[in-house]
Amino acid sequence: WRHRFLFDRWGWELPGGLVDAGEDAITTAAREVEEETGYRPKEIEPLITYQPMAGMVDSEHSLFLVRGADLVGSPTGEIEADLIEWVPMAEIPAMIARGDIWTSGTLIGLFAARDRLSATSG
Repeated sequence: WRHRFLFDRWGWELPGGLVDAGEDAITTAAREVEEETGYRPKEIEPLITYQPMAGMVDSEHSLFLVRGADLVGSPTGEIEADLIEWVPMAEIPAMIARGDIWTSGTLIGLFAARDRLSATSG
C-alpha cells in the first residue's frame, strides 16, 4: 500500500525495481521482493514481459511469478510502502473495482498470474 505523489493517490502495488549492472532480471526480481517486503522467494519464474508506453519510449518491463516465500527479516533500504500484506487472489477483483489496484504493472502482473495459476491448477 503506497502513495503515488504525482497522482496524489494510494494503491496496492507489486514489488519492483531496476536491474542493476551485471544482474539479470530474475535475480533483480528476487532481490527486490526481499528488499521491499522482507520475504525471500522460494520459487520464481518468468511471467510476462510488456512495454507500458510502446511508440513513445523503450521501457521493457519483466514480471515474475513467485510461489512461496520465507520471512527473513524486515524490509531493507528505502521504505517504499506504508503497509505490506499478503492479499488472497480471490480478493483482487473487488480491489480493482474499488480502485485500490490501479497501476499498469500491477494490473498486468495480477491478470497474468491469475491466468497462469488457473492454467496449472486445472
